[in-house]
Amino acid sequence: MSLEADLAMIAEQERVLQFDRFDLDAAWALGAELHALSAARGHVLAVDIEMNGMRAFFAATVGAKPDFEYWIRRKRNMVLRFLRSSYGIGLDLARQETTLEAKWGLATADYAAHGGSFPILVRGVGCIGAVTVSGLPQRDDHRLVVEALSSLKGIDPASLALA
Repeated sequence: MSLEADLAMIAEQERVLQFDRFDLDAAWALGAELHALSAARGHVLAVDIEMNGMRAFFAATVGAKPDFEYWIRRKRNMVLRFLRSSYGIGLDLARQETTLEAKWGLATADYAAHGGSFPILVRGVGCIGAVTVSGLPQRDDHRLVVEALSSLKGIDPASLALA
């Protein structure tokens, strides 16, 4: 796994995983898919989908901790500020050998450049929200979100997987 290869694949994920339309029914379907995948695999995590400034979906698997929601808020803030995946931003900061604080003056109490949040992008509109999970290692959080988004779009998740 190379940093450059990961960043290139994340850019491709962000390009491909856009929707022609995304509404509350789509949010429910995406959230239910994430919850089902997590429950089937025995993952302990929480799932959040925010659209247009409102929570459209939230669920947690057995064993989830209140701290997961804190991480969700911070990762989601990254996506809604920069309109990119939180993992991509974190890897880009690592490549530049800098931090949120040094580059943008952002407090880690409010922002987290860790994997698990992905923009909900609608063609011709832009970013309308974010889908976020927390509870797994950050790369796995990111992978899970990409897998569920791919499934919702009818795309083979392996074609967009990180190495």
